[in-house]
This record gives sequence, structure tokens and C-alpha cells, in this order.
Amino acid sequence: MTGWLDGKRALVVGAGSGIGRAALDAFRAEGAKVAALECDREKCERLRAELPGVPVVEGDAVTRDANERAVDAAVDAHGGLDTLVHCVGIFDFYRGIGDISADDLPGAFDEMFRTNVLSQLQSVKAALPRLRSGTGPSIILTASASSFYPGRGGALYVASKFAVRGLVAALAHDLAPRIRVNAVAPGGTLGTDLRGLASLGLEDVRLDDTPGRAKEVAARTPLNVALTGADHAWSFVFLASDRARGITGETVRPDGGFGLAAPR
Repeated sequence: MTGWLDGKRALVVGAGSGIGRAALDAFRAEGAKVAALECDREKCERLRAELPGVPVVEGDAVTRDANERAVDAAVDAHGGLDTLVHCVGIFDFYRGIGDISADDLPGAFDEMFRTNVLSQLQSVKAALPRLRSGTGPSIILTASASSFYPGRGGALYVASKFAVRGLVAALAHDLAPRIRVNAVAPGGTLGTDLRGLASLGLEDVRLDDTPGRAKEVAARTPLNVALTGADHAWSFVFLASDRARGITGETVRPDGGFGLAAPR
């Protein structure tokens, strides 16, 4: 490995599986000291068993308490915090506005935006005091190809991911010049535990279980690739490194060129 993150101290939110776990592993491989926040108890236990030197906090990233406990754990273990990585999300399985009943809409909206947007704000808010005293501090959020194009999610998911792009721009403006803020917007990704909205009865449905998903994901990209969390992790590594010290307010798109073929 290159040691691009030697000396960096990072908190990865949503680190138990998928892109979050891949980012955690890549950061460690590149020399960073890491801590993890994860809501699923079994995933927390697995992290502790596999990575005994990594502080792991169990809690819901939507809440202030969980984020503050995770930041404290990172700082207590590593003496400070330089990078926040946020990889929490939920999906709507392509539900259009006509597919959601009037009764279900308010609850589905609240769940989607609390998970995909508020959780990112809560993590940033909790980490901000420590990042301000960090070394080359940065924040890296997770957007999606759906934050640029419709069709890869339903009305609520696409709207929430467009909101993340707006959040990146606002935070980058507000936190300059001290803290850089960027995002990674993956295209369709294999090997994640992305699930549906509980408010629509989709909490046990996993996107990765869709039959023929690998072939379908590859077929819709000009590069004909079906990427994994490990592929996306290196975008997070680059944005956290000092090699990206002139980059803020940007969204990197590891999506196999999806935008080249997406309808305009």
C-alpha cells in the first residue's frame, strides 16, 4: 500500500458492511487510525472480533447521542479526529409517487430523509469541534448516481440524494477554509446490505438480493463493470488524503460511466 493516510485519524459511520466496511479497511491499509459507528449489533460484534484494535460504537447515526459517543471513542483512542466518513443509507426500491399511498407518504418521507440526510448532519455536527483542531481535516459523505440522475431509485430516494449534494455544497462553503467537504456518489454496487424503508414494509428486503443484479448493473454502464464497496473505497481514500487538499465541494462519481448513458 502507499501510506496515503499515514497519521490520519478517521471515524467511519456505517462501518459494519458494504461501502462503509470497505472504506474502513482501505483507510487502515493506507495507514489511518480508525473508529467505527454501526447500528447493527451483529455487525458490531463482527467488527470487534475481526479488528480488536478498532473502537466500535453501537448506535443509530440518526441520533445525536450515538454520534457524540463515536466521536468521543475515536478521540479517546487516537488523540484527535482528522476525517469523518459517512456511509449510512436506505432505499425505496424504485417506488414512484403513485406507488406510495397518501397515508404512508409522511412516514416514508420522514424515514428516508432522517436516514439519508439527517444522519449525515448529525455526524458532521458531532465531529465538527474535533475536526476543527485536526490535521488537514476533511468530511466525506456518501451520495449516489441518483444524486445526479432519476431512474436509479424512487421519488424519495432520488430526492434525498439530491439533498446530499446540496449539503456538500453548503458545508464546503460554510466550513472553508479549515475543513474540506466532498462526497462519493457510487453507481450500482454489489456486496452491500442496503435495505428498504421500514415504513413501507421493506426493511427485510436487500437490494443485493435482486436476481441477476450483477449482470444488470454491469449492462447499464459504458465500462460494463459491476463495482463493489472495495472499488469505491479508494475514492474515499483519495479525498481524505493530502493529495486532495485543493478539492472541496465536489462529488466523485465511481459509477462505470453511468452518466454517459443516462437519459438527459
